[in-house]
Amino acid sequence: MEAVSARVRVYVACVAVAALCCLLPLPGVRTPWWAVALLAALYAGCERVARSRFVGISHPAGTFYPVLLAGAFLLPAPAAALVAVPGALLSPVGQRPVALRRIWRAAQLVLGVWAAARVHWMLGGRDAVVAGDVPYALGPAGAAVLAFCLVLALLDGGILAAAERVPVRRAWRGLVARSLAPIAVHGLAGLMMAVLWRSPYGPMAALLVLLPMCVSWWAFAQYHRERAAHQATIRALVQAVDIKDGYTRGHSERVGQASMMIARELDMDDERVEVLRFAGILHDVGKLGVPTRLLRKNGPLTPEERRVIELHPEYGHEMVRGIGFLGEARAAVLHHHERLDGSGYPYGLVGRQIPESARVVAVADAFDAMTSTRSYSRARPVAVALEELERCAGSHFDPVMVAALVEAVRRAGWHPAVTADDAHTPRIPPPGAPVSSRPGAHR
Repeated sequence: MEAVSARVRVYVACVAVAALCCLLPLPGVRTPWWAVALLAALYAGCERVARSRFVGISHPAGTFYPVLLAGAFLLPAPAAALVAVPGALLSPVGQRPVALRRIWRAAQLVLGVWAAARVHWMLGGRDAVVAGDVPYALGPAGAAVLAFCLVLALLDGGILAAAERVPVRRAWRGLVARSLAPIAVHGLAGLMMAVLWRSPYGPMAALLVLLPMCVSWWAFAQYHRERAAHQATIRALVQAVDIKDGYTRGHSERVGQASMMIARELDMDDERVEVLRFAGILHDVGKLGVPTRLLRKNGPLTPEERRVIELHPEYGHEMVRGIGFLGEARAAVLHHHERLDGSGYPYGLVGRQIPESARVVAVADAFDAMTSTRSYSRARPVAVALEELERCAGSHFDPVMVAALVEAVRRAGWHPAVTADDAHTPRIPPPGAPVSSRPGAHR
């Protein structure tokens, strides 16, 4: 994402200013700078290793929070927050704008660690760590971890709301629940590091705590690496469809985006949102089994040609049936051309017989088909396409899915891409013509 909106930049700037304020030293508090430097170097090294070719991917839950939380348990709040800065600013970033992303990451971690250190200090956790009183130290450490998690979730939800213009409540929904368990494990390791650090064995003993964490972290990273390989396979399939049917290039990605918008509008959990995005992306993968001349044909299809085209959902289902993590997305690939009144294909399912995922993708598919220029029709204005979907809700499309898409598009907007040469495309059918009469409804 190279283009960043002004509101996102303002939000990041405000968070960065707040982070700078947190780094101001506390008057009368002695700071052990050698410990700050050692922990900062350790965290920066972990960041570099996590993003190296040896690992292959960035760790999805952030890198080595135990080091940061150990700093929160050992140091005054400003000094603990400073531990995160070098690693966040120097770590590789895979997407642009690089500088803005690094500043955001550093500011977010500074605020999170500062809050954790302040809570830990106020609850008397530092005295328990110095005394090695592990049972008593668990309470303040748990509160500090919760504060750390809440601050990260609060800031993540804010950037999501600013970047994608989703309601704040929806942006924050589920963030704490998803991140609390892994961060709690990291917090326990950080507490063990802090206790050993203050023990007679010193900092070197504390570093031994990282060894089992490294092993578990590496194993978790390999799971995500395998998932990334699956997603790369999906992208390759979609690219093959785009190459075969050049007139609809980008259509699959846009249907995936529209499906995700519908799912979020319906308050589905993030896992289902991701599955429905895959469903939208893969819905036309079966076109790989359809002759190219039919996909690129100008004008209407003959009944025999239409029957060949209508086999593509079954072809697609056969292609993705063995991909386990797709879940209900496989049903969407098979049934996204079914209609509520039973006039769809391949099985003529009626109403609730059609899987929910297929009803979502059907609306997203029809919407993008109407708002994109094809070999057989020009793009229609977004408002006209939404009116057409509303007109056909209840007969062809699920009214709940249509209403969700209408609300999502009206709030966030839609920017369809032109995927064919306008000079070679005929006029679209008149607005009153039913969707079933348009070639795009079946292709």
